[in-house]
Amino acid sequence: MPATPLRIAVFASGSGSNFQALAEAAGRGALGAEIALLVTDKPDAPVVERAQRFGIDVFAFRAKAYPSREAYEAEIVAKLREADIGLIVLAGYMRLITDVLVAPYYGRMINIHPALLPAFPGVRAIRQALEYGVKLTGATVHFVDGGMDSGPIIAQRAVEIRGDDTEETLAERVHAVEHALLPEAVRWIAEGRVALNGRIVTVRR
Repeated sequence: MPATPLRIAVFASGSGSNFQALAEAAGRGALGAEIALLVTDKPDAPVVERAQRFGIDVFAFRAKAYPSREAYEAEIVAKLREADIGLIVLAGYMRLITDVLVAPYYGRMINIHPALLPAFPGVRAIRQALEYGVKLTGATVHFVDGGMDSGPIIAQRAVEIRGDDTEETLAERVHAVEHALLPEAVRWIAEGRVALNGRIVTVRR
């Protein structure tokens, strides 16, 4: 593991339960990294209060205050460089991103998605899985390539769908898996155990 802890920026737009899982893992020394910044497009989102409780800096913006997506992403990149961020973790960040952000951080930006990609990308993935009738869904951590949940896959964990599941009951189990899987994947990256070669990701055990 590097002598200097990897500095992470977490991007989130909502309640921040995955942010909470990461912050708690960091607090008990299980992340192998430091959460240095929260970036959110929702200044009033509950995740902001979570970050404040952990003493983590917040950059909050409103997209409508900028002339374009590229404009606010340029400011985000400046904030990331100022904070010496080595890894971006998208954890419920509900905005499409452009090459302004992807290009300088490709291979250093990951996302958590509540499905077994490439199945059910995009929004409402848990509902999609239920409506399609699959018997397994789960969570995926993947590198971000600018497409819709299309980047190289780092880790996946399955969740069985029960006959009596609703979107709410299934979401509860999927989110529990996310809260374990995302900090684990971040730790692998912080420890230098993850290698990306084209679409293939290998994790040294």
